Amino acid sequence: MSELRDTRREISLSGTWKVRAAEEATRRRVGDIDLDDNDWADIEVPGLWRSHDVLADTDAVLYRRHFELGELVEGHRRWLAIDGLCYQGDVWFDGAYLGDTEGYFVEHTFEITQATRRSSQHLLAIEANCETPSDRTEKRNITGVLQHSDSLDQNLNPGGLWRDVRIEETGPIKIDDLRILVLEADEDRAIIRLGGVLDSAVTTKVEVLTHIVRNDDSIEHTQDIVLARGRNEIEWHVAVEKPDLWWPSALGAQPLYDVCVAVSLDGVSSDSKTRRTGFRSFELRNWIASVNGERIFLKGTNFGPCNADLSTITQDDYRRDLVLAKNAGLDLVRVHGHVGHPHLYEEADQLGMLIFQDFPLQWGHSRSIRSQAVRQATALVHQFGHHPSIVLWNGHNEPFSYDHPPGQYNGAGSNATYGSLTSLGHQLPSWNRSILDRSVKRSFEKADPTRPAIAHSGVAPHFPQLDGTDSHLWFGWRHGKISDLATLGLRVPRLLRFVSEFGAQSLPDDEELAIACGAMNFPDVNKQVLSEKFGAQLALLEQDGPIDGEATWADWVQRGQIRQAEVIRHTIEILRTVKYKPTGGFCQFLFADALPYVSCAILDHRRRPKKAWDALSAANRPVIVVADLHDDEMAAGESKCAIHVVSDLRTHIEAATLTMEWHAPGRDTERWSFTGDFEPDSVTKVAETFLVAKNPGTATLALELRGPDVHAINRYQIKVC
Repeated sequence: MSELRDTRREISLSGTWKVRAAEEATRRRVGDIDLDDNDWADIEVPGLWRSHDVLADTDAVLYRRHFELGELVEGHRRWLAIDGLCYQGDVWFDGAYLGDTEGYFVEHTFEITQATRRSSQHLLAIEANCETPSDRTEKRNITGVLQHSDSLDQNLNPGGLWRDVRIEETGPIKIDDLRILVLEADEDRAIIRLGGVLDSAVTTKVEVLTHIVRNDDSIEHTQDIVLARGRNEIEWHVAVEKPDLWWPSALGAQPLYDVCVAVSLDGVSSDSKTRRTGFRSFELRNWIASVNGERIFLKGTNFGPCNADLSTITQDDYRRDLVLAKNAGLDLVRVHGHVGHPHLYEEADQLGMLIFQDFPLQWGHSRSIRSQAVRQATALVHQFGHHPSIVLWNGHNEPFSYDHPPGQYNGAGSNATYGSLTSLGHQLPSWNRSILDRSVKRSFEKADPTRPAIAHSGVAPHFPQLDGTDSHLWFGWRHGKISDLATLGLRVPRLLRFVSEFGAQSLPDDEELAIACGAMNFPDVNKQVLSEKFGAQLALLEQDGPIDGEATWADWVQRGQIRQAEVIRHTIEILRTVKYKPTGGFCQFLFADALPYVSCAILDHRRRPKKAWDALSAANRPVIVVADLHDDEMAAGESKCAIHVVSDLRTHIEAATLTMEWHAPGRDTERWSFTGDFEPDSVTKVAETFLVAKNPGTATLALELRGPDVHAINRYQIKVC
């Protein structure tokens, strides 16, 4: 391929555009080349229109960009590429209507060859719409958490050109919609399926070259194809012998291959595209995952958008957050309720972080979106399917008709073991769950046979049939006690197969938030601002610690952070002690805030840690020792307590000694010890002992596992009543 002369080039239209709010008179003339837009406001693209104060509350905006192009070489073609427009757009070029776009993450391309031959001066005009939902139980925009979330200000309109707008120049044949899937991979061979559209201006015979490169290794595949004029669907397969396999960071290295596809006519490259991929296999059986045949317990977290403004997120921002997650002992990220910039997936590939990818359906949606959802789900696979980090597609997050403000939670005060899981909203069929979500799931399965897909997340088993998907279990926060999670696991083990949301809200140590809420007047803070602007679910926060029960604002913030840390720590410990029996993994909710907010995040918007950060990191260490002391208090007398050693290591732990030290009020300290070996990737029940505490007060259990290559400690404090 290196000897071919490449005709492809790109020109970015990023920079300053003209913009104004869409009004009926102006929107009819937005594409008119004679329209005077000198008095229109300036705005930067990429960007969101709410960055301009005048447009902050606008649902529809008109964009215009004047630019110059040089003369087009005879036989060459030009294209307008819009990488990301939120949410819908109508596009004009030099006064002619090109077409519409829909889907905030979907890439769109229009041919502009003839228009660019007539003149060197050009006008691109776009009417962009991002409707604010009037009824959030019947949303029509497929924008996920960007417009409906407990962790983002849903009054912030995400509309705008948030990614690049470009002019592409090719020869007479353009490669469109290039898609790459690794069908199978092992140490002997990898099979890649490639497909796409060759858009040809002529009827001709072309050569399609596929070049797969890593370091000094390369594979070339050549085929001749006869093209008709217009769009030609093609698909082919390439085998790679003895590939270097891609692994999650916990299991191995992350070798990546560049797959370059070029189409040439008479020895000249007409167009070329490159995708970077990795060779790996992935299986999910009963929610237990295997990568390249190696079983792995998935320890994860939920990523919301890094920033409330998608256009400002850089590749370094994504890498920072993924490295932080990796440093906390995690190997999975659920991209919750949105689709990120391609940089997110590129960084995950390089770092060996697995991705559980949501389609951006969140809570209730209108029946009118079905065909659009199917189309966009297919586009999601085509655009991102080559990334080895993505291992699971999810169609819809919590397909229930929620329409409460972020600071409210209707189930506050519920102590039932099952919480909302037995509500009719979870049990009865609905259009979203039964029709929309299944349609999206079928789209994923048709476009991508290599990955598992689920119709929705957080849907409980429908009795008497025990199906359901993953679980959202908020014990210790929205309902019940933390220890009820273990009780539920004994009664309905299926609900613990994979828990993709759990946690608790807490306030960040944020001065801006404190001032806005009147913290200097504590305890007479502005609860309305705290709830409506910053999303604090006060009914739940005050269950554990009323505002007027603390001496200072800082004390109340700290109390909430301590409670959040306890919920996360104990939930993870419970789930890890039932590893593979039945639990295949978990995703804590939420990793980091996108703006100053009261949420379940363990890092604030500046990535400063809350107390839950240390709890998460400790609970996710490769080897932990756990006691089933997950309640806040215990009754005086004797209590049975099981002690487990959980190891995610791939090697044996030999000759390690577990020491247990129990101190209860009014009793001498008791000590036990056990020495033995522990299997790789295992859970070992070391002891089941009785803890005696007869006097009120605070009791302490200290655990330590020490061996030649391992050292793990844990400590529990519990109130004796």
